[in-house]
Amino acid sequence: MTPSPREAAETLARNRFIVINVMRFAGVALVMLGFAIIGGVIDLPRVVGAVFVMVGVADVFIMPLVLVRRWKAGDKRRP
Repeated sequence: MTPSPREAAETLARNRFIVINVMRFAGVALVMLGFAIIGGVIDLPRVVGAVFVMVGVADVFIMPLVLVRRWKAGDKRRP
């Protein structure tokens, strides 16, 4: 049985919400890992920690916006 258009839209919205939140949690984990490296808890060069922090911040703040913009553009192209 095929789902109704409303059910399909709700499923799509739920999946996108999950993807955005997973992206944010991964970004927070990268930031924490980067600070652990910078703080000397993990024995890696401090530059690696700084890169992890920058990528993590981008994952938290920038990537969800990029995903939403891309999804909206894709939705406009669909019939």
